[in-house]
Amino acid sequence: MTAGPDRAALADGALGASIDLGDALPRVVALMARLRRDCPWDAEQTPRSLVKHLIEETAETVDAIESGVADDLVEELGDVLLQVVFHAEIAREEGRFDIDDVANALVTKLIVRHPWVFGDDAAPTHDNMMATWEGAKQVAKKRDSTLDGIADALPALARAAKVATRLRDNHVDSAVGLLDDEQSDDFGGRLLALVVEAVQAGADPDQALRDATRAWEQKVRAAGL
Repeated sequence: MTAGPDRAALADGALGASIDLGDALPRVVALMARLRRDCPWDAEQTPRSLVKHLIEETAETVDAIESGVADDLVEELGDVLLQVVFHAEIAREEGRFDIDDVANALVTKLIVRHPWVFGDDAAPTHDNMMATWEGAKQVAKKRDSTLDGIADALPALARAAKVATRLRDNHVDSAVGLLDDEQSDDFGGRLLALVVEAVQAGADPDQALRDATRAWEQKVRAAGL
């Protein structure tokens, strides 16, 4: 397994206020190891078989966030955490990596991508913060295009918003001119243009559509339909 960040550096508060996490997280990791050993269903799972569960749990977490019910969010965040621990335990069994590698990689990545916190950079504006973040990712992952790394599996609306946001944050203003005018009468082209308009206005089109749909659903239910 890979070496993690210097533990002395972490202990002296350099990363922020000290937080007492107790033993809950190690218990989750130990529990997952026990389930993989003694539960037939857990033992037969693979990373690919778990994909649908990760998607479902993520969607349920979004619902809990938007409902504002704290108990629901605690439960759903736990289910997402379970997926992370599950994948890490399978990888540990196979000798590829473990949960410490996952956590250490995250710490390292966040430090590298926040030079205004852990380096000598001046206090950032929103624009140069996003540009620095995306620039660091592009170098680290050896990306050739501004759009590399956007997940194909994202739902269509969320993926369109991600493309538009990535281009905006990297100041690729010329990309708007590449929208196909011939698609202006096509539903896809019109939807895409609306997504770009929303992103440029600072709105999250995916969130806006969920909110609008939920409000419509409430009116339909109230009407007894």
